[in-house]
Amino acid sequence: MNESHKSRRTIYLASPYGFSAQWKRLLLPEFIRALEGLGLEVWEPFERNGQVDLSKPGWAHQVAQRDLQDVRDADALFAIVNGTPPDEGVMVELGAAIALGKPTFLFRDDFRRCTDSEEFPLNLMLFAGLPDQGWNDFFYASVEEISDQDKALSRWAQTTSIQAESFR
Repeated sequence: MNESHKSRRTIYLASPYGFSAQWKRLLLPEFIRALEGLGLEVWEPFERNGQVDLSKPGWAHQVAQRDLQDVRDADALFAIVNGTPPDEGVMVELGAAIALGKPTFLFRDDFRRCTDSEEFPLNLMLFAGLPDQGWNDFFYASVEEISDQDKALSRWAQTTSIQAESFR
């Protein structure tokens, strides 16, 4: 997407919370509000790409392709990585964003550990898109923390497009 056509920064919200009506109603709005509170345009895939006829052949491929295109087009990705292991779709979206060099931000308030090292609370590959030093600034353990002006997401939301290129 052409940068000049965007009115504000876009962030793809990678989350498993759209699969459950209750989670979608109770959990997603809080994340969307917190991210919008930083002045970001939130791309929530269940809202953007989930309006398909599930009885039609090929619907799953269509949704997956749209979601992947949104990951490509978004300026950054915010991944909810709860679960042991975290949701497979979220992991694919996060991996794609890392491979594309997008700024990535991780959220986990799940107290269970799912790790292969003592250094990180999750599989070390999930941290490949974060800086070696200061990765904690890109990791969020509460929704309230999203608005923390000292953390990476808030700082990134305030950068210009040119500054964002070298954000990590």
